[in-house]
Amino acid sequence: MRLRLLSRRCQTGVRRIRAEDRGSQIVEFALSAPLLVLFVVGIFDFSGALALKHKLANAAREGARVAAADPANDLSNTSTVPVSVSDAYQVVDNYLLSEKLNDCGLQGTSPTGAALTWTSPTLTGCQNGTGLVLTINRGCVTLQGVDLTENPVTVGLVGTCVTVVYPYVWQFTSAAGLFSSFIGPTNITTTAVAFNQN
Repeated sequence: MRLRLLSRRCQTGVRRIRAEDRGSQIVEFALSAPLLVLFVVGIFDFSGALALKHKLANAAREGARVAAADPANDLSNTSTVPVSVSDAYQVVDNYLLSEKLNDCGLQGTSPTGAALTWTSPTLTGCQNGTGLVLTINRGCVTLQGVDLTENPVTVGLVGTCVTVVYPYVWQFTSAAGLFSSFIGPTNITTTAVAFNQN
């Protein structure tokens, strides 16, 4: 009998401790849930930005490769857009569209510029009324060291540089507002260089 009474008291004490433990678990979850949400949103947002940068780098590389393979004999004509610049412009736009990215209204426009550097017009077709900037420079000089047996020499190689500046809206900003203000970079910039073949 005494053993049963002791057993009941132990069970009652365990229930009381368990009830107190449930309350502390709820408090712990309430404190850790915002931090967990911040980590999850941050992981998805930063991985999305990294994937976007990778796609933009591929688009710029393809544009630079195509322009560098085209002849450069029409670059002195400033009355029309050179064929090599137009080709690179269209290749970048087609790449963005094939990757299901918003081209911000790039399709159907023509770059403006003169001689070697051409830039897309002001575009407002992306989120928040912003747009991408596409710059094609057919006279981009890159210094390259060349070792001629005993005399190392630095040579300037002329290539094509394609730069894409793309607006990015961070979802992490709203989630980070729970703790502090976070303003990530609003643009993702990538540049590709290809040495001119002609």
